[in-house]
Amino acid sequence: MKVGGTYQQTFLDEDNRFGIVDPTFLDSLTDSSGNSCVDSSGNPIAPPCTTLAPYDLTRSGSLFPFNGHTDVKLLSLYAQDAITKGNWSVNLGLRGDFYNGLTSHNEAEPRVGIAYNIKKTNTVLRASYARLMETPFNENLVLSSTGCADPVLNPLLACISNAATPFSPGWRNEFHIGLQQAAGRYLVFSGEYVWKYTHNAYDFGVFGATPLTFPIEWNNSKIPGVAGRISVPNIHGFSALVVFSSVAARFFTPQLGGAGAAPDVIGAFRIDHDEKFNQTTHLQYQIGKQGPWIGFNWRYDSGLVAGAVPVGDGVNPVDLSALSPDQQFQAGLFCNGVRATPTVGLPSSCAASQYGSTLISIPAAGTENDDHNPPRIAPRHLFDLSVGDDNLFRGDKYKWNLQLTAINLTNKVALYNFLSTFTGTHYVTPRAFTAQVGFSF
Repeated sequence: MKVGGTYQQTFLDEDNRFGIVDPTFLDSLTDSSGNSCVDSSGNPIAPPCTTLAPYDLTRSGSLFPFNGHTDVKLLSLYAQDAITKGNWSVNLGLRGDFYNGLTSHNEAEPRVGIAYNIKKTNTVLRASYARLMETPFNENLVLSSTGCADPVLNPLLACISNAATPFSPGWRNEFHIGLQQAAGRYLVFSGEYVWKYTHNAYDFGVFGATPLTFPIEWNNSKIPGVAGRISVPNIHGFSALVVFSSVAARFFTPQLGGAGAAPDVIGAFRIDHDEKFNQTTHLQYQIGKQGPWIGFNWRYDSGLVAGAVPVGDGVNPVDLSALSPDQQFQAGLFCNGVRATPTVGLPSSCAASQYGSTLISIPAAGTENDDHNPPRIAPRHLFDLSVGDDNLFRGDKYKWNLQLTAINLTNKVALYNFLSTFTGTHYVTPRAFTAQVGFSF
C-alpha cells in the first residue's frame, strides 16, 4: 500500500498590453440602443466607442495595460493499493484535492481498476472507474475571470454581461472498458472504450486576432471514444502494427465562467478534437536478422471538426464576409468555379448551389448542425516510405546505419485543421525526402 501527498502553489502574474489595429472595428460597434458608436466623420460619440477610442492605434491611440495577480494553491492527498489473487488483479485508490484559487473547491476522488486474465484463451478483460477534479487552466486565468467587468476589455472579449466570471473547479466521472486478446504468436489485439462525463468542463477562447488564449467554462462535456491496436510480431522478417481511434468531443451550454460569449447554438456543440475515425498502419520487412529493411506507413483521417466555416441556411446566399481573402484561400473555398486567392476574396455572398471547398467537407445548405453535422476537414490518405540498414558494414564494435525516408509520397495537399482555437490553420506536411547516417561505437 502507498500513501502520499503533493502541494503546489502557482504565482500568477499577468502583464498584457492591447491595442486595436483594425480601422473598421469601432465603426462596427453599436451602443445599448443599437445605434452606431461613431458619427459620419468616424468620431466616437457613445460607449463603448468612447471607452475604446483611447486604445485604437489607427486613431493615434496607445496600448491598454492589463495587470492581474493571484496565487493558486492545490493540496492533494492519496492512498492506493494493488491486490492480486489468482487470475484477478484489483487496483484501489482514494484521492482528495483541495483547490484554492480565485474560488475554492474540495473533491473526494475514488478510483478502482479490475482485470481478469483468462489464461487458456490468452484473454485479458479490464475495467476501471475514476473520479477526477478538473481545475481551471492557469494561462490568462485572471484576464478571463475578471475581464468582462472591465469596461475596456468587455467589448474586446465579446462579453455578454459586465460581471466578473470566476471559475469553479469541475469534476469528471471517467470509465474504461478494455479487452486484450492474443492469437497464438501471430497477432495481438487490444481495444478500449472510454467514456468521460465532466461537470464544469473547460475549453479555450482566443482574444481577438492575437495568439493569446484564455480558459472558458461550459456547463458540461461528454467525451466517449474507442481506441484499438493490432500488432503482428516479427515473423520471418515481417511485422505489422495498426492503431485506430474515434472520439466525440461534445460540449454543452450555457457558459458558466470565463470571458467571451456562448456560441449561437443552444445545447451541444463539438470542438476541434472531435473526429469520427483515424488509423495508422505500419508494415515492415527486414532481410535476415541484420539485413536492410523497408517500412511503409498509411495514415487515414476522416477529418476533425473545422472552425468557423460559412454554411448556407437553405434560404439565403452564403455570407462570406466574415473570412478574409487569405482565410478563404486557406479553406479552399470557391464560388461558381472561381477560387479565392490570398489577396482576392470571393463575393461577400454566394449562392449555395455554387459554393464549396476543395479542402473542407461543408454540410449541404440547411443541414448544418453544430452537434450532429458540423463542417469537418476533408478526409485524407497519407503515405510514407522508409528504407534503411542498421549495420551497413556488418561491424561488431563499430556500426554504421543509413535511413532514407519519403514523407507524403503522393504530395497530398490537405488541411490538418482550420481556424483552430489552439493553433490556427495548418496544412499537412508536403512531400519531403530525408537521409540519415549514424555511427555507433
